[in-house]
Parts: sequence; structure tokens; C-alpha cells
Amino acid sequence: MRPPAILNARRLGIDTDREHVAYLRSDCALCRSEGFGTRARIELRCGARCLVATLNVVDPALLGEGEIGLSDAAWAALGALPGQPVQLAHPAPLHSFAAVRAKIAGDRLDAAAAAGIVDDICAGRYADIELAAFITACAGKRMNLAESIALTRAMTAAGQQLRWDSPVVVDKHCVGGLPGNRTTLLVVPIVAACGLLIPKTSSRAITSPAGSADVMETLAPVTLDLARMKAVVGREGGCIVWGGSVALSPADDLLIRVERPLGIDSEGLLVASVLSKKIAAGSTHVLIDIPVGPTAKVRSRRAAAALAARLKGVGEACGLAVVALASDGAQPVGRGIGPALEARDVLAVLQGHPAAPDDLRQRALRLAGIVLEMGGKAGAGQGLALAASVLASGVAWTRFQAICAAQGGMRTPPQARCTGVLGAPHGGRIAAIDNGRLARLAMLAGAPGAPAAGIDLHVRLGDEVAAAQPLLTVHAESAGELAYALAYAQSQAQLVTIGRHAPS
Repeated sequence: MRPPAILNARRLGIDTDREHVAYLRSDCALCRSEGFGTRARIELRCGARCLVATLNVVDPALLGEGEIGLSDAAWAALGALPGQPVQLAHPAPLHSFAAVRAKIAGDRLDAAAAAGIVDDICAGRYADIELAAFITACAGKRMNLAESIALTRAMTAAGQQLRWDSPVVVDKHCVGGLPGNRTTLLVVPIVAACGLLIPKTSSRAITSPAGSADVMETLAPVTLDLARMKAVVGREGGCIVWGGSVALSPADDLLIRVERPLGIDSEGLLVASVLSKKIAAGSTHVLIDIPVGPTAKVRSRRAAAALAARLKGVGEACGLAVVALASDGAQPVGRGIGPALEARDVLAVLQGHPAAPDDLRQRALRLAGIVLEMGGKAGAGQGLALAASVLASGVAWTRFQAICAAQGGMRTPPQARCTGVLGAPHGGRIAAIDNGRLARLAMLAGAPGAPAAGIDLHVRLGDEVAAAQPLLTVHAESAGELAYALAYAQSQAQLVTIGRHAPS
């Protein structure tokens, strides 16, 4: 019997995000004897911990003899100490990937295939390239309703599931694609103040300059464990936490990590992602906001209706009451685009500032009103008035501060060190605003990685502007990022389209 292959652990200080990567010398005898080559998958065992990593082969000068290098993610997952023995082996065959290959070829995922894929993803057996293949296989219109149901159930079952001492637990979610649409931070305190449970788990940005978790993190901690989250909800009736920290639908965050650089946001995966987290969080009723516009994620009312039907169908099959609302997605909501700038807008609405963005206020009140009606706290058509009174009285602001305190303490959003203005090239009326290009501009400025980075949008559709009047202000952490972002903005004629007046 062949003796186990053992090398000594060494942390190389390489950030590979959450991908587990191991490094072996090119002259390592194990590479030859075990058939390990670059990009091979290898099983590593250190004490009681075990993981599967992707192998990179490096120049012998970078590692000592008898060493195995580990990325930061692999080092943390193994819990290794410097020089600690690590046992290497070939991993078990990845049988579930046969279903991914079949999906690529046009076959359908059944419940068993979906469960096998999700279980292997959660166990870390899928390399990033295999995750990318699965995401691509599910992109576009490649998933039907039955597949969405199977995947939703599999993703829900893979993680922890919460139960609450209440027959009604509500939630809301936006499918995204609309910069600045940070209504969650307003809906949660309004609804919680009315006595409903709303344990909100939010995502970080996937293909946008900010997710709700990114925005909330500029105001309070969002990385709470399950016990802390339950304590916050038990005390205040609601929370706004990052879903990845509480292991609800854990496959989702692993998929999001690969979706982000791919720039792919699959409808089939979107439905499974959203609803699996709602079900796992113990929700009984959920409102889904679907912004519709020419440059939003959902471009037509027909597409919104199809997505709403799938959300409702999957929800019904999984015991979740879903209301889907098509909303105006023609332009960004509020003024800020980027975590701290969006947080500033939220605070202005909560605190009742006269200059607070009214579109953000009205949108949040409409959503909160529907949630209050779904939860039985307001009669049909009465939710909006109740939500408005809770906001205007300051009760929602008080509850928001209490939620922040319970999550670890309220913070002041940061401010960027550098700003620059994009002026109107000529006078006229604002005819169109491109959501996608504005999101791209905010990300070039540094959002969401730099929380203070982003854009302040100074105009709305239909506004009259004069030549050189500020259209937007870019916020960045460095002069280089600012210059790059402004150069992009100046090159994009469709970023903000200004219609010229006809000559008199």
C-alpha cells in the first residue's frame, strides 16, 4: 500500500477571494508520482479538516523542498499552522458534474441532479471553472419552471433554516438593475415598527455598484452569525444582514462570487437565489420588486410578467406566498449611486429632511404599504397611509437606529477624498438616462469595493439643463480612479441623453 503523500504547510499570502488554491514546486516528486499538474484538483487534509483545492505549479525558488503553499482562503479553511503536515490525495470523482454536462447539451435538471450539484458546490468540490460552466448552462432562458423549483429546494435544503414564533413572517426583495434603489433600508424599519417580523438577509453587489448589504454596512455591521441575527429580530422585529454570514442558502454566495466577474445574472438562478434565501429565513410572505425600463435588468412588461409568473410558481410550490410588482425602472432612484452615497439618501428620508429624494421616499412607502397589507397589519388599500404615518412620525427612524444598535452600533458613512463634475455638453431637456452605463461609471470610480466611491446624479428625466450645468459628480478614493471614471463618462454620449431644443 502506497504511503500517504505529506508536505508541510506554508501560507503564501495570496488572496484568491474564496477559491481554495494550493501551490507545488515544479520539481516536486509528488507532481510526477501522483500525476498532479497545473489546474488539477487535489484533496488536502490537515488534522480533522479537509478541502479540495486547485493546484498551481510554481518555480522551485518560490517554495522550499517538502512544502506546499496555500492561498489565504485555503489556509483559513484548513486551519493550518506554519509547517504543519498536510496530506495530499486525489479527490473523489465529481459525479454531479455529469448533470452539468448534460445541462449544457440541452437536458433538464431533475431534483436529484440539482441536489447533487448544490451539495457538491457547498462542499467546495467545484472549481471556479466548473461553477462558471454551471452558471452559463443555466443562463438566459435555459431553465424551465420545474428546474427552478428543483434548484430552489436544493439550495434551501443545503443550509440552515430559521423558524420563528409567528404565523406571518414578511420580506421584500428587488431583482436589481436599478441604481440607487435602496428601499430595503426604509421598508424594514417601517414594517418592523408596525409589529411584523421582517428578518431581512441581503446580498452584496453582483453586477452593480452596491447591494443592500454593502449600503447597510456603511451604517452598521452586517456580518452577523445566526444566533446574533435571531437576537436582533427578537428584540427589534427586523434586521438587515448579509445573507452570506448566516449560512442561509450557502450555495448562493459561492455562485454569486463567480457570477460577479462573469457579469451574468441568470433568471433561473435569480429565482432560486432569491426564494431559497427567503424560505430559509423562515418567510411566509414576500414582495418582489421588478423594475422595468429600457436600460434596467428587466426591459419590458412582458419580460416582467414572465419573471413574476416564475417567482409565484416557484413560491407556491415551496409554500411561500409571493407578490411580484412591476415598477418604473426608467432611471435611477434617489441621487446617490454607491454604498455610502445611497446610505446618505436613506438617512435623509428616514430623518425627514426636506431635500431628501422624494422618488426614493415614495417608492419605499408604496412597497412598505403592500408588505403591511400582505402581513395583515393594514386593510386592502390602507397600507400606504399607514407606512407614510410611521415614516412621518419619526417612528421608523427610531426603529432603524435601534436595529443598527442591535447589530453592533451605528456608523457614519464615509466620504470620498476626490470628486469631479461632469457638465452638460449643451442645453436642452434630459431625454434618457442609461442605468447600465451609470452603474459602470460608479464601479469604475471604485464602488462597491471602496464604499465612499460612486456618483451623485443631479438631474432627472424631463429636467431642463443649460450648457455646462452639472449632470453628475463622481466620487473616488484616488485621483487616478477619478480621472479614469471621468474620462469614461465624457466618452459616453448615452450616459445622460440631452435633447436639443428645436430652433425658434
